[in-house]
Order: sequence, then structure tokens, then C-alpha cells
Amino acid sequence: MRQNLTLPERTALLLIDLQEEQRHDPLYKAFGIETVLANAGRLLATARSVPRLIIHAAYRRDYARRALRPFEPVSADGGATFSDAANPLTRICPEVAPLPSETVIYKNDASAFCEGDLAPLLAAARIEWLVISGVWTEACVAATVRDAMALGLRVLLVKDACGSGTQAMHETAMLNLANRLYGGAVADTERAVALLRGETQPVWITERPVPIFFDYASAPGYYAEL
Repeated sequence: MRQNLTLPERTALLLIDLQEEQRHDPLYKAFGIETVLANAGRLLATARSVPRLIIHAAYRRDYARRALRPFEPVSADGGATFSDAANPLTRICPEVAPLPSETVIYKNDASAFCEGDLAPLLAAARIEWLVISGVWTEACVAATVRDAMALGLRVLLVKDACGSGTQAMHETAMLNLANRLYGGAVADTERAVALLRGETQPVWITERPVPIFFDYASAPGYYAEL
């Protein structure tokens, strides 16, 4: 359902895994990545102008920092199958590249909270809301959202500034997240930009657990309503 929302001053922007790998690696390219980057860039520019706390998270698999996990797939030479720390494609895309003053968290797992750096940073700034953009929706974005909620943070998911391997993967993942986004909200980039500026906007907020029962045919319509 739609409700009016105004974000408090203690709101941060978190950009997740907007890396060149998502644009150039044929196995891991995110659907609509150019649109996702453009929308993330708008959020970033707005957050800088206000200003808001900004954090960048990037997947960079480094066995020297985190040992190989049980059942973790490896390449033929024993390296990471994606986001290998030595791969230049793990660099953050220039459209959303961090400024020297902005925090970058390099992570070895899905959630941006997995390295243990993010939670204390947000707590020190007394952050209440986390505006999230990134890829892939059902993986690193979802894991981060769930960890944020477990810490008592409210999450604003920017639906068209997130993406996955296909449009269907993204839309169904966003619907699944929305169904259990307790205390949080979903908005598009236009509304999220206005919210970051301190304006009040109508956003989608779940009024009860699992309000959206969707199937293959109805998912796009429900997604459009978020």
C-alpha cells in the first residue's frame, strides 16, 4: 500500500556491487545495467549534494582475507569463479566511483555487513534509514537488506536502481523482498531522489506479512505498483 514518507537526517546511501564485472562479464552481466548505473548515479549525486553519508560495497573475493568456504565453486586454476580480487573487472564503475572521502567496503560474501565494518560505521553515525541500490537483487542486495533489518535499520529499496541477471529475476526478487520488508519501503529513483532531498513522497510499504501473492503472469503488474 502507498503511504507518505519523509526520511530523517540520519539516512545513508549504500551502493552494492556496481562493478565493471556486472557490465562486461558475459556470465555475470546484470540485465539493464546501464539504467541501473544511471539511476544509482542520480542517487549518488543527490546524496552528495545534501549531503548524506555514502557507502560503497564491492564484491572482491580474496582467499587471503577469507579462506575458501565449504562447497564454494572454484575455477580450473583454483581461483574464484567470479569477482576474483585480481580481476580488474572488480573495480567500481566510473559513473558511481567513490570520492576519496567516501567509505568503500570490499566484501567476500553476499551481504555488505559480512566483513564487520559496516554496522559500526552506521551505528557511529546513528543512521536510521539505509537507501539501497545495487546488484544482484536476489543475492547481495537481499542479503544486505536482511542483515540491515536484523540490526534495526529501516531500508528504502530503490527498485529501478537495482538489477539482476534477467528482468524476471529482478522483479520477482524485489517482490519477495517487499513482502517482508518490515519497517522499510520501496520507491523508484524519482521518489528516492526527492526523499533524499528531504521531501515527502508516497512510497510502497507493506501493511502485513506477505501481502503480494504473485504468479508468472501477475508479477510484472505487481512490480509496477511498488
